[in-house]
Amino acid sequence: MVSSKILFGAILGIASLNGVKSATPDDWRTRSIYQVFTDRFARTDITNTTNCPSQTRGYCGGTWQGIINKLDYIQDMGFTAIWISPVVEQVADPGRGFHGYSAQNLYGLNSHFGDASDLKALANALHARGMYLMVDVVANHMGSDDNAHNVDFSIMNPFNDSKYFHNVCFINDYNNQTNVELCELGTEKYPLPDLNTTRQDVRDLFTTWIKSLVSNYSIDGLRVDTVRHVEKDFWPLFNEAAGVYCVGEVADGDVDYLCPYQDYIDGLLSYASYYQLTKFFSNTSATSENLIGQLQSQNYRCKDTTLLGSFTENHDQPRFGNYTSDLTLARNIITYTMLADGIPIIYQGQEQHFNGATDPYDREPIWPTGYDTSSPLYILVKQLNAIRSLAIARSDTYATDQTQVAYSDPHNIAFRKGDGKCMTLMVLNNIGESAEDYTVEMKNVGFEAGLMVTDVLSCRNVMIDEYGGMDVLFISGLPSVYYPFYLLAGTGWCGQY
Repeated sequence: MVSSKILFGAILGIASLNGVKSATPDDWRTRSIYQVFTDRFARTDITNTTNCPSQTRGYCGGTWQGIINKLDYIQDMGFTAIWISPVVEQVADPGRGFHGYSAQNLYGLNSHFGDASDLKALANALHARGMYLMVDVVANHMGSDDNAHNVDFSIMNPFNDSKYFHNVCFINDYNNQTNVELCELGTEKYPLPDLNTTRQDVRDLFTTWIKSLVSNYSIDGLRVDTVRHVEKDFWPLFNEAAGVYCVGEVADGDVDYLCPYQDYIDGLLSYASYYQLTKFFSNTSATSENLIGQLQSQNYRCKDTTLLGSFTENHDQPRFGNYTSDLTLARNIITYTMLADGIPIIYQGQEQHFNGATDPYDREPIWPTGYDTSSPLYILVKQLNAIRSLAIARSDTYATDQTQVAYSDPHNIAFRKGDGKCMTLMVLNNIGESAEDYTVEMKNVGFEAGLMVTDVLSCRNVMIDEYGGMDVLFISGLPSVYYPFYLLAGTGWCGQY
């Protein structure tokens, strides 16, 4: 069992190391992020639990005040930051604006979520808890309620003239980077007018705006939408103007395409690993070779894997539970998400094992669950946040050490992070919940010979042999996380008071 001492002491200790001002990429390395889809997380009136079907293309009532009301739910899971939906004023059509990616006025706020005092109150409430605020932003396009060839640019702020935009065309070839950057993501009926970010005046307007947004609302970090749809040399200017950690969305699994973007922006969402992780852990017949090869390529090609955003669910992709209802497989992929390189991101509802398909079905309201803190995955995430925070607190280099494969066979993989005296070893599999118990001999996994290690998820102890190896017991396909026994002293974990 894990005591409150380890769950909150270690986590808040890490959270307070750098305070809440001028959050740098180094500061963010030690954080973990809970992604909030603002409209579907919590209403201001917490007694209003009326369901809103996930496929609803419109507002369901989530607000910034609602998030404040439910911060205990997030912090008690061990998270030290939240990422919220875009905050700026949207087009009038609720079906185009509820998610936040159809901006009309960058200097206004989405009144469905609250006003300026509410957003400032959210930032203050987070900072009072030692937590960070990350806001989603878009620099590729604006929104419109009109057809693509009949857009009223005059009502947009600050880009109130057609001169700021590319001529209308729609992306039809993702292998053609010019097409990806110059054409728009929308359709004739539902356009997303594409900004011409090569223009100096557009760049100047964006840098002025992002400085004011971050400053006015005490924002600590940005999740940046549609990064690959804007020319690369735009992003250093934007990132520098923001003055905080920026993690970009490049929704492509090709490491040779994705990783170079990190030369232009602080971090990237880990799409390079996302697709292979999902394929391996959602299918008990899949084997590990492609996943391991992809992870090794990511380690080699990406500038800094410890600044990636480690995720396996978000509002754009089908839920893991949509691929398989196997809770044991979900435990394995969440363990990887939380303990691999980068800043872990859990999307709201992932801890409740939601199973929605792709947009809009992956945007489920969370209030019908009653914010259940006893669900198996909520408890698992809480444990994993705690062991990650402890490992960071015990080692000056843990957060910057790169995860390596310590063992693999077709269905079992062990990943090590840290040095032999102070490292974690997560042992994962895709056998599933129907698996019988079995033991695997793993040689030279990275721990020092003669060290006693503990699986912190089951409290089983194992002695590392003279060759640095160990016998790993797999019970019902569950993941294990091994950590040096002596480093648990005084934590209350597994009885070590």
